[in-house]
Amino acid sequence: MKHIDIKALFTAPDNYLNAEVTVCGWVRTWRDSKSIAFIELNDGTAFKNLQLIIEKDKTDESEVKPALAVGCALKVTGAFIPSERNGYELSVARITVLGACPQDYPLQKKHHTLEFLRTIPHLRPRTKFFEAVFAVRNALSFAIHKYFNSNGYKYVHTPIITGSDCEGAGEMFRVTTQPWNANAKTEQEYFSADFFGAKAGLTVSGQLEGEAAAMGLGKIYTFGPTFRAEHSNTTRHAAEFWQIEPEVCFCDLQDIIEIAEDFIKFIIKDVIAACPEELAYFNERVEKGLLEKLNGVVASGFGKITYTEAVEVLKKSGKEFKYPVEWGCDLQTEHERYLTEEYFKKPVFVTDYPADIKAFYMKLNADGKTVAATDLLVPGIGEIIGCSEREADLEKLTDAMNKRKMPLDGYKEYLDSRRYGSVPHSGFGLGFERMLMYITGVQNIRDTLLYPRTVGGL
Repeated sequence: MKHIDIKALFTAPDNYLNAEVTVCGWVRTWRDSKSIAFIELNDGTAFKNLQLIIEKDKTDESEVKPALAVGCALKVTGAFIPSERNGYELSVARITVLGACPQDYPLQKKHHTLEFLRTIPHLRPRTKFFEAVFAVRNALSFAIHKYFNSNGYKYVHTPIITGSDCEGAGEMFRVTTQPWNANAKTEQEYFSADFFGAKAGLTVSGQLEGEAAAMGLGKIYTFGPTFRAEHSNTTRHAAEFWQIEPEVCFCDLQDIIEIAEDFIKFIIKDVIAACPEELAYFNERVEKGLLEKLNGVVASGFGKITYTEAVEVLKKSGKEFKYPVEWGCDLQTEHERYLTEEYFKKPVFVTDYPADIKAFYMKLNADGKTVAATDLLVPGIGEIIGCSEREADLEKLTDAMNKRKMPLDGYKEYLDSRRYGSVPHSGFGLGFERMLMYITGVQNIRDTLLYPRTVGGL
């Protein structure tokens, strides 16, 4: 079906001005009077709608009347002309209904609550809000690939089905072809007849496989779906989400911190350039001051503080925290937000966490109590990046795993990477949807995913 994208009309209007063009799209709104009708048409390529001007004495009424319905899909031919109010509009000559839309279409109003739209995820991309969300999501994805590609990283695809739990937390979704078998005496017996002959699950992280790739390729990144079976029904948790995980050889903690800061600034700057209309919309409708915040992140240096120093800052803050702060505790969202929103007033790296509250693969510091790890905390969200130098010493790594009672046999391939030519290396994980929340100001992770998967719902 020959037609022109609406974005092409707005991007290079001089190429089409006063010429006859054909466009396709969906009716967002319409107005009607005795002699003239107006339709706001959108085809998904441009954030701005194209206004159609229908002069009834120049068009066939039998074509026009069915087209005056929100959600209706149209093919329209007419003259692309200048407009004092809208910049440009289309003077309609011919109009064809491609897909009728009845009155029970749920998106009749201009504005709906996000709670209502979550009940119709298959229709919500047709709204202005979600058109903006998914435009920024697209631009952010592209910026991530652009950053790593331009800095010499190789993009690797790690398994979605795995036999190992990277985090050691056991919060995995099981993958099986086996029906229920009450006669199996042991777990091993049950899974021996399964597709893989062993217990398998959906990946919680591609890190372990990514480390193996980096040991031969030097610098790699993964960008794919991950799955956590956490019973966390919060605005920041989803059971299925996307994660970015670079791994860099010959790189210590300070090196990876510098990479993480450079990366965050690059992708924010790139999205600002790619999505000015969408971010202006979010700045006006979702988070006042959003653009000022984002430009401030790009222009300023991030803060840095050790975990031990952060605990002291929190204890001396005079704040009544719901969760008391003591050395050795895991920092809660309220602690992270105080550090970023009130103390530093900008993103901050918290480094050198107690070993007991961090993952087994993090490098043990010389003090024997803390690990070479950092979390990047940002205002409004809290933790957005988890980062560490990996333990490169085989003996120390196995000690950490034994301390956690982890089955070494299940991690033989991972341990081999320390057995054969181990090198200092570091990496981080960035939750893609949390980054999207930060850039758009959207408050609920469910509103950043096409079909959100959360506990208790599918």
